[in-house]
Amino acid sequence: MWHRRLPRNGARLAVNGRYIAGVAAALLLAAWLPAPVQGQAQVPATASPAQFREVTSAAAILYDGPSERAGKLFIAVRGTPLELVSTLNEWVKVRDLAGDVLWVQRGELGEARHVLANTLASVRRRAQVNGELLVQVERGVLLEVLDASAPAGWLRVRHRDGITGFVSAGEVWGR
Repeated sequence: MWHRRLPRNGARLAVNGRYIAGVAAALLLAAWLPAPVQGQAQVPATASPAQFREVTSAAAILYDGPSERAGKLFIAVRGTPLELVSTLNEWVKVRDLAGDVLWVQRGELGEARHVLANTLASVRRRAQVNGELLVQVERGVLLEVLDASAPAGWLRVRHRDGITGFVSAGEVWGR
């Protein structure tokens, strides 16, 4: 049977009535929004790349809210990269390597010059997957970025012990 008999009490009609009302509301909303002008730049479908800053003071307190009265959750040491989420006056909402969303005072942050290993990261003599291994660093180890013009997918870095080499961009966080 290709069709179905509607019940006499109108129950199905009420369901369809709600559906039609929802569609009508969506159409009215679409008609109310301005139409894009030809040649006007459209909003990209992909998210913008993450922006990072790092702690520039000896240590910065990370809070659970944008106030010195908020709970003090962590202390971040100089060089720790943090991803910018948003700003509110003198406060910056940031995300750390673990994914925690925290607040820090704007004056505690500066240009990002360091990255953190986000896995067991290999520092190599050359920017090649099979390049000579100089050192492996564990997750959370801070590396200074020396040269942003390294080959695509690689960063030239220095470990705090003075070892200089290349690390795959996929093995670090903060850039």
